[in-house]
Amino acid sequence: MRNSRALLGILALASACVCATPAQANDTLKLAVGQRGNWDTIVAQLGQDAGIFKKHGLDLEILYTQGGGETLQAVISNSVDIGVAAGTIGVFSAFQKGAPVRIIGAEATGAADFWYVRSDSPLHSIKDATPKTTIAYSTNGSSTNSVVLGFAKAYGIKSKFVATGSPSATFTQVMTGQVDVGWSAPPFGFDALSKGKIRIVAKANDLDEIRHESIRTLVANVNVLEHKQDQLKRFMAAYRETIDWMYNGDAPLKAFATFNKTDIATARKVRDEFFPKSLIDPDKMIGLDLLNKDGIAFKALSQPLTQQQFDTLIQIPPRQ
Repeated sequence: MRNSRALLGILALASACVCATPAQANDTLKLAVGQRGNWDTIVAQLGQDAGIFKKHGLDLEILYTQGGGETLQAVISNSVDIGVAAGTIGVFSAFQKGAPVRIIGAEATGAADFWYVRSDSPLHSIKDATPKTTIAYSTNGSSTNSVVLGFAKAYGIKSKFVATGSPSATFTQVMTGQVDVGWSAPPFGFDALSKGKIRIVAKANDLDEIRHESIRTLVANVNVLEHKQDQLKRFMAAYRETIDWMYNGDAPLKAFATFNKTDIATARKVRDEFFPKSLIDPDKMIGLDLLNKDGIAFKALSQPLTQQQFDTLIQIPPRQ
């Protein structure tokens, strides 16, 4: 009897010790995301809210920036672990100058961004722009910066290009007459379009090369690759899983609509008409030769990156 009581006591003590052991905490990754609420930039946010990243043992701290240029600088300074939607040519340029940055995934191949004017503007196409026309992009080194330079190259535009920040900040500047041509990304601007306040004069995908280039990237500091390799692999696994979920049913549309304070019909239009799943596929960087040529043409690169440099720069964790 004594032995039985002793055994029960030991088992009870062991059980208490097990119950008192705290659960293992998730790893935390800090993200800088260029633009808040775009379908391509919202992957991490939706995945976090849906519990997908938590399932992979990750908690995300998400900081939204005014554009890819700010996002890239946050990564270079090692203020964040991962940058989302950094303009590819800006990344190439920073890498060539010795910045400790690596591409861990494609963020957008092709683009849904569009450029617009007030309804009373004399411009009916971006091709109508004159040397006095001011045309917006988000931040220096961003993908929208590359697109407006692409417009200049394709159409011989000699206009003034102005960094205006986010779509909402840009909209204010267009409507108050500070800037002639604004930029936006779905769904921002849809309401103004439907009410006839603005009209579209150009889309990023009007440029043939844009449709065949990975113009935005997922990036990380070299220090993160060296010390958080396992977390990065889990991040990419959760990121891919979130994308699969975003194109399956209405749940992600409801989440997107709630986050952006819009309706499901608008969310569906954004996804189904502007963002094919291939656009946000992170697994392959497309159009490196074209991006190299654009980098030279836009004077972001002093010379093309070599294949050896690309092998160093692009470090996408393989799909498991």
